Amino acid sequence: ISKMNKDAQMRATINQKLIETGERERFCLLMNGLKYLSWSSPDVIKEKGLEHVTVDDLVAEITPKGRALVPDSVKKELLQRIRTFLAQHASL
Repeated sequence: ISKMNKDAQMRATINQKLIETGERERFCLLMNGLKYLSWSSPDVIKEKGLEHVTVDDLVAEITPKGRALVPDSVKKELLQRIRTFLAQHASL
């Protein structure tokens, strides 16, 4: 199995466990709490047009801004929840 297929399989397995345990819903609630932050259409969409923008373009532009906007306390809480979940389901 290639590394890419193995990574995709691992993501699918983790996502399924998140759904089964209800953790995905709790993560979504936490992420919805961020909706009050000011998010606008990325400049790359305005510059290239929606039909010409790749996911990599969006990630490159949004990631630094997003990280700067999310409070450290929220980042820490989310990271801790992910670590706890993965530790509880180490057999994945």
